[in-house]
Amino acid sequence: MTGWIVQSAFLTTEKFSWQAEAIAAAARPFGVSLEMRDNAGALFEWSGDGARLLSGERAPGFAIALDKDIPLLRALELCGARVFNSADAVELCDDKMKTHMRLSAAGIPMPRTISAPMTYRAVGYADFSFVDRVIGALGLPLVIKECYGSFGQQVYLANDPDDIVRLLKNAGGPALFQEYIAFSHGRDLRLYMVGDSCAAAMARSSSGGDFRANISQGGSAARHTPSPEELSLGRACMRALGLDFAGVDILFGRDGPLVCEVNSNAHFKSALSFTGVDISADIMAHVAREMGASR
Repeated sequence: MTGWIVQSAFLTTEKFSWQAEAIAAAARPFGVSLEMRDNAGALFEWSGDGARLLSGERAPGFAIALDKDIPLLRALELCGARVFNSADAVELCDDKMKTHMRLSAAGIPMPRTISAPMTYRAVGYADFSFVDRVIGALGLPLVIKECYGSFGQQVYLANDPDDIVRLLKNAGGPALFQEYIAFSHGRDLRLYMVGDSCAAAMARSSSGGDFRANISQGGSAARHTPSPEELSLGRACMRALGLDFAGVDILFGRDGPLVCEVNSNAHFKSALSFTGVDISADIMAHVAREMGASR
């Protein structure tokens, strides 16, 4: 059985290439061959009767999406490929506000969240009077997140109204406001979920007082054994968002855990470093089960 690993043609650092190679190696014991394809080399033409590859070849039976090129993933699905994660799941996770709305509708506990009013890049905000209402609801400090961002980037802590105005002026796109969970300052959990199981988990902590615990922002991590409540949250997120594998980030609330974010394309090299668990093996076992392959 042959499938694709879909990568970005433009994010080519060692972190990205390592992940693709690890999954390809994990596929071999299942008798699965994975071809590396980047989104610049897998161009689809859209027409009234569907989509077709410009190369003239047939689409694969399945693909593992290590990139967020949602139109490409949709084209693959339209051609009959089973995509892990699906285009719908990636789209929901790629936009933090869409993630929050879907999880909120599923009753999953999260920090209080308010979407910033929509504006246009060339227009910005001519009136910031809404900021007072946001502060009245969430208090200060509060967290501002741009809806599109990874690795803890585009996530800011605003301490006063001037901070909020400055950050909104500099934001590169749609944003949301979120309650600051002081009890979880500089620490969180990352659950690496595959299917309905937690393959590995880390307790992450920041260095230098940063309120974010992301390893890519200089944080560190240690292996963690999730509690039943934390596992239940991870599973609920997977079901609500329709995911095959993901990183579920959980904050420590005073009254219990709160889901912070869900990443459909969570990098797992750090999981191997800090927990000793090779997530690629779990991902391939899941893919093989779904596709009917056997070891």
